Amino acid sequence: MRFASVIYLAISSFAVSALTTGYAPTTASLIMDEYQRNNTKCTWDGAQVNDPVSWDPVESYEYAASGKHTDAPTYIDNEIRAIVKKMTLKEKIGQMTQIEVGQLVDCNGFLNETAVKYWINEWKVGSFLETPGNHNGRYRWYSPQLFADFTDAVQRIALENGPKLPVIWGLDSVRGANYVKGAVMFPAGIGAAATFNPQFAYDAGRVAAKDTRAAGVHWAFAPISDLGVNKLWSRTYENFGEDPYLSSQMTAASVRGYQGDYKHDRTRVAACIKHFIAYGYPFNGEDRGNRHVAPHELLEYYVPPFKAAIDAGVATAMESYGVINGEPVVMSHYYLQELLREQLGFRGMLVTDWGEINSQVSVYRTAKDINQATWATLDRTSVDMSMVADDTSFGEAVLDLVSSGALHESRLDESVGRILQLKKDLGLFEQPLADRSLAETVGSAQDVKAARNAVRESVTLLKNTNGALPLKNSERVLFVGPTLNSTRFMGGGWNVHWQGPSSEEGDTVYEGFGDTIIKGVEQVTGDAPVYFEGTDIDGSGFTELGEILAAARFADKVVVGLGENTYAENLGNIGELLLPERQLELVHQIAAVTKAPIAVVLVQGRPRRLGRIPDIVDAVINAYLPGEYGGLPIAEILYGKVNPSGRLPYTYPATESQASTTVWQPAYSDYTPQWAFGYGLGYSSIEYSNITASSSTLDTKSSIDVVVNITNTGPYPQKETVMLFTRQTHRFDLAPDNNRLRKFAKINIAVGASIEVVFELSIDDLVYWDRDLEMRIDSDEVTVSINPYTENDIFAKVNLSLG
Repeated sequence: MRFASVIYLAISSFAVSALTTGYAPTTASLIMDEYQRNNTKCTWDGAQVNDPVSWDPVESYEYAASGKHTDAPTYIDNEIRAIVKKMTLKEKIGQMTQIEVGQLVDCNGFLNETAVKYWINEWKVGSFLETPGNHNGRYRWYSPQLFADFTDAVQRIALENGPKLPVIWGLDSVRGANYVKGAVMFPAGIGAAATFNPQFAYDAGRVAAKDTRAAGVHWAFAPISDLGVNKLWSRTYENFGEDPYLSSQMTAASVRGYQGDYKHDRTRVAACIKHFIAYGYPFNGEDRGNRHVAPHELLEYYVPPFKAAIDAGVATAMESYGVINGEPVVMSHYYLQELLREQLGFRGMLVTDWGEINSQVSVYRTAKDINQATWATLDRTSVDMSMVADDTSFGEAVLDLVSSGALHESRLDESVGRILQLKKDLGLFEQPLADRSLAETVGSAQDVKAARNAVRESVTLLKNTNGALPLKNSERVLFVGPTLNSTRFMGGGWNVHWQGPSSEEGDTVYEGFGDTIIKGVEQVTGDAPVYFEGTDIDGSGFTELGEILAAARFADKVVVGLGENTYAENLGNIGELLLPERQLELVHQIAAVTKAPIAVVLVQGRPRRLGRIPDIVDAVINAYLPGEYGGLPIAEILYGKVNPSGRLPYTYPATESQASTTVWQPAYSDYTPQWAFGYGLGYSSIEYSNITASSSTLDTKSSIDVVVNITNTGPYPQKETVMLFTRQTHRFDLAPDNNRLRKFAKINIAVGASIEVVFELSIDDLVYWDRDLEMRIDSDEVTVSINPYTENDIFAKVNLSLG
């Protein structure tokens, strides 16, 4: 029997067989019977509770090797084309519609099957997104078992109603399956980038995919590959930093981690590269703010991570909120058709961000009504699916547009083909329900170890004087600060909930999945540390200040944890980078009463300014947002059990005016930040010497090798990040970059060992986009630097030749 016949003509019999195999409802199933559903009385007070399901995760499990990856989407099967041809107009529109899960939750926090049938039968909806935990569901953090109960119930209804096609479910599993109870969360994107080790981006994607699939979800809205240019931006922590090359390397690894061989491996998901494009440079620092980006700068700096994702085979993409130079991205023919599809060659499925078509009317005022916004989006661009989220506006608008002749139905065929092909590739026509065996791997010791290893290479030591670190077990150490004894602050936003756990929930929502820095210290030392909160996270007042100052006078060393509350998107907007005044004042108060060395640990999503703190303390550690298992690795670094090897993936501003300063800004601009991009220390002493180039001339016909010798002269083995930058002395008609990262490598170097590191450099690494949007290279002298802005900065000169 032909594939099309199985799926479309005989889908009912397929659905019956699929629904009677491989599924065993949990005792806490969310599914209500028809009587309860139609006679619902609202008896719930709306207060969420913890999910009652518990399980013992396996210690370890096997998974497919990292070498096999599915190729990029390239074509639509003939079987899929046959299905599309037989679909009604309304069925096609439904496949292009995505609705958020809150529309499916009843007043008691359970699944409303009547609502599901409405969306499937009336509007033929083909996709849903999000977790009930964010949208009035009964539970705060849904276990894989109960999450799968929910998604499977929706899937059953879809297979028995409307067009009888499986739905695809999307979720923001951005650094682990952060919306699935017990799932291991890795460091946020900015922390992963700080490792300068793409393997950790791969690991985070692979584990996120597995745990997302355990919940019956097939599509992860990740990785986030916006360049974090304006550090005020509330989404700085989600991406891989400010540098195009670093972000490209981490992005490609992340895509391969999420997807693997996703067309055959049902523990993988479709990745979604986002947000296309230039979302990370809001002019005023506010989320969704207008971006002013010159076309050649867009191609030179912002496009490369997305190209890396496309080259890695990413299955889907998401356009970005907002406007660039006043032009709305979602309606832009240039950005979403010419650039994304034609120039970059993306052939996968493209989805809007949340409500973005409607926002053209209600927010940006770039369309007079929803019909006009919908027409412009579909007529001008290649958008395939509208994340409408909350209403029927998209379906109504498309029906009107096609009926009136303003939009041709063939335009819908193009998008529906890509959507159904994605569903087929993910195996949804073969087995649309969750693989319940995956639940026992969620939270496994194997995954916890992988996440902690990422933290160990992420944490960045920015200052260390007067023997402040590492700490010794014999020392009397005073621990102070709100971030040292909190799991939720280590997670930040997109952590259990969109905005992270509430202050009322605190750490209880984790139910033992996770740790804190204080717990990590106790595990490392064997003793309960002396700890005081000192101030709340928002710096609204001091607590136990007298006791803290008294203890500080007798301490051998003091560790102070500072940082940020949880936030995401526009609710994380701030007007200045300076940390809350009371947090900074707490450090000043302690420094005034003790001569003991003080170390500050920063747990933060963006580089918050520290005022005079770097001058008055002896050590500074940036832990970024390490995730719920970050406490032990940070404690290990504090006590010297692990040698820190993280490096800054962004420029750390010293002043408010440096919020958008980057390492690649024009060379004539001042670059004197608090700490430079790529900066970071270890506990060992590393010496760089003998940088050489295999030729003093680099031409278009060959490459050169840049060689540097590295010696570990200190007392600790070191994981050392070696970075190669270039800087062109002059560039006709276009200011050269201050410094551009071209290559990097992370090496293990034993005590007393010397290693020779070799980088290959070619003209292709140095070409750039000019004002005429053409790639160019100029004959001129180029400085090749290894680890600039550090004590190991050494360089060589190379002449570029066009011969």
